[in-house]
Amino acid sequence: MNTQDYLQDIKEIKDLMNKSTQFISLSGLSGVLAGIYALVGAGYVYYLIENHTENYITLESSTFKLILLTAMIVLLASLFTSYVLTVKKAKKMGEEVWNASSKRLLINFFIPLITGGIFAILLLRNGYYGLVAPITLIFYGLACVNASKYTLRDVRYLGITEVILGLMAVEFSGYGLYFWVIGFGICHIIYGSVMYFKYDRK
Repeated sequence: MNTQDYLQDIKEIKDLMNKSTQFISLSGLSGVLAGIYALVGAGYVYYLIENHTENYITLESSTFKLILLTAMIVLLASLFTSYVLTVKKAKKMGEEVWNASSKRLLINFFIPLITGGIFAILLLRNGYYGLVAPITLIFYGLACVNASKYTLRDVRYLGITEVILGLMAVEFSGYGLYFWVIGFGICHIIYGSVMYFKYDRK
């Protein structure tokens, strides 16, 4: 057995170890579509704020409910799209969708995400509307960083970007919606496109 054979064996062993510890069937295209959903949702929220209230502090109850409904629709559409495209990619790669790696991925992703969601709801109930966008960005970013140990490394970089944008949204109070658009819309489209061309088209 020559050196090239040894290197090939090492590569195969490494690939097997990665498959056993990482869930690599995440779809880059789902990230792109989630970004598009976020941009559409943010556009509608902007319309509501501009036409139905003077500022975040004086949000009417009906407008507030429409904003929450829009956020829920965007979230559910993104999750559904991600699930469908990930299942499709997993089948193509011959990987099981529900395995030990994907379970660890989901657990580590949803713990920070659900915590941030509850925190955001509590802020809304107490009238701290301006902090909702930064909080959702920061906790979503932490969720991505936390889950990145069990999936593609690009997810970690997306998470760090989201955390930075969330902190900037706190510093530049009043521009939370714009940072939300950048984080959940533009960044998802950019990172999703990168992941699609790096992994999905192989």
